[in-house]
Amino acid sequence: MTDLPPPAYDESELFELAPSAAEALAAELPYSVRFTLRGEITPLQQAFLDRTGYLVFDRVASTEEVDTILAEVERVEAKLIEEETRTLFGVPIWFGRNPDGKRWLQRMGFTSVLSEYLSGFVKHDRFEPVRRLIGDDARIGEREKDGVVFNRYVHAEGSLRPNLAWHTDALRDVFYNRRMPGPMLNVGLHFDRITPQDGCLIVLPGMHTQSAWSTLFSKIHFVTDKPDPNEVKVETWPGDLTVHDGRMWHRVQTSPHTGWKSLRRSMYVPYVVDAYAPKDEHTKTNLYMRLFDWIIRRKTRRMEKWLLAG
Repeated sequence: MTDLPPPAYDESELFELAPSAAEALAAELPYSVRFTLRGEITPLQQAFLDRTGYLVFDRVASTEEVDTILAEVERVEAKLIEEETRTLFGVPIWFGRNPDGKRWLQRMGFTSVLSEYLSGFVKHDRFEPVRRLIGDDARIGEREKDGVVFNRYVHAEGSLRPNLAWHTDALRDVFYNRRMPGPMLNVGLHFDRITPQDGCLIVLPGMHTQSAWSTLFSKIHFVTDKPDPNEVKVETWPGDLTVHDGRMWHRVQTSPHTGWKSLRRSMYVPYVVDAYAPKDEHTKTNLYMRLFDWIIRRKTRRMEKWLLAG
């Protein structure tokens, strides 16, 4: 039997909802609610995002588009391995081992720069409401920040990324500026059927309005991984689009499954409102990324030695 998601929330009679009424209704909705991405972000969707810090849009990409994107990533991966590419525009590319023991892409930035299809996909008109949600002057930063980031998580021997511990994306801003930044909306496309038990995206609703102190000290970034009593597990189907505020605490849980059954793939598209700052082949890796790259590569060396010894 086909595993279909529950229907998206019916907003057909709610497009003209007043802000106060939208806020009241958003407070009554379950955290698992799914919405339809339309030509405009609706009052209820905006109210739910303001309240919780995230939204889930039902299957924004078709099955055929999902398959094509995944095929494009495999093509890019083969090229990177053949050319022994370690960084792209100053951002490290991380490889681990897949469940078959082969070298395997686990995270890379600027994915759309290496794929004409992906570049066209992320610019499709259907995503225009999301862009405007972030700001009227927002743009897709294909060559800025980390570009379009593709992630693969798998629970297997040799995997560098079975999970990702609690963190916020506001850490650097709080550390340097000693205050919380404005909204930091992460736009993610999901490619696998992931249940709350499968190792999904986990968020702490409402924490996007937390203080700078809470951002710095309520958890240890990228270390604390134990469940939080207020956490919400975000269930996804292939083609789903999520928007979550990076100021909130979030993590990726390790799947209880092992091998290919634990596979989770996602792609995040950067919408940028800062001054235009493109990167190129001459861009150096910044200190923040060098630190995490050192951690990952140290983990890689230990993993490779362990595999050879075994």
